[in-house]
Amino acid sequence: MFGPTQFVFLAKKLILGLQALAIVSIFGMFSTAVFAQSVDTSTPDGLIKYIVDDVMTSVKADKEIQAGNIPKIVTLVDQKIIPYTDMQKTTQMAMGRNWSKATPEQQKAITTEFKALLVRTYSGAISQIRDQTVIYKPFRAAAEDTEVIVRTQVINKGDPIQLEYRLMKVNNGWKVYDINVLGAWLIEAYRNQFNNQISQNGIDGLIKFLQERNRTLASAK
Repeated sequence: MFGPTQFVFLAKKLILGLQALAIVSIFGMFSTAVFAQSVDTSTPDGLIKYIVDDVMTSVKADKEIQAGNIPKIVTLVDQKIIPYTDMQKTTQMAMGRNWSKATPEQQKAITTEFKALLVRTYSGAISQIRDQTVIYKPFRAAAEDTEVIVRTQVINKGDPIQLEYRLMKVNNGWKVYDINVLGAWLIEAYRNQFNNQISQNGIDGLIKFLQERNRTLASAK
């Protein structure tokens, strides 16, 4: 079944991911001021570091976001994280073989609803950001690579959290399309759930379920 329990599990994974994405206190050579001047956003690891700095700076400057103002958090995520992602690719890969079976209108609807689900899931984590630290592992990639992984480790009060970002090269740089938290890739987790729902209720059934889930999340805020 494609029910609330599975979504709670995935939401917890995503919350951990956003907490790591939004941390600016980084072990390394640079202070915050030097960091802001040194990041090269044309590189995959540079882009991730830039997002971390930009998001955390915004959170620290906005008391309403720190207090959990959901509309403001959603706006922040939509403006400062979503532009650096490729939601269509994420949705297409999560759909797997079922993507080609969907009409263009269905593909658009699923992408829209999936994005809304992820944004709302991410939003709950923003206000929980405190004093975590993220370590960037050495980045290695060949100049001709078009898909890469940026590996990080989040240090919190508990055990370190292994977090990886999968990026693809686009015309104007790089975009994130998958995230791995504690060994669970987002796309793979949702692919299993999407396939189960489609096999039971069809593509329109998946769209309806995502819409209902988003309404539930919206009414709970």
